[in-house]
Amino acid sequence: MNYSKDVLPLNEGELRVQLGNLRKEHMNLRFQKKLDSINPDKMGKVKKNIARLETRLIEIKKNKK
Repeated sequence: MNYSKDVLPLNEGELRVQLGNLRKEHMNLRFQKKLDSINPDKMGKVKKNIARLETRLIEIKKNKK
């Protein structure tokens, strides 16, 4: 699987911290969307980054077993 170079070397704890930060950012973007004050492209990028981190976490868990 292709990941950006900044996701691959992170351990599980660091991935979880980044995932939490991205989820908070996504929530804030949803609120801003209601006010029509954001670029819709930014929300898509955040959602894709969340998916990348979640996929990497799943791979790490599978490799532990």
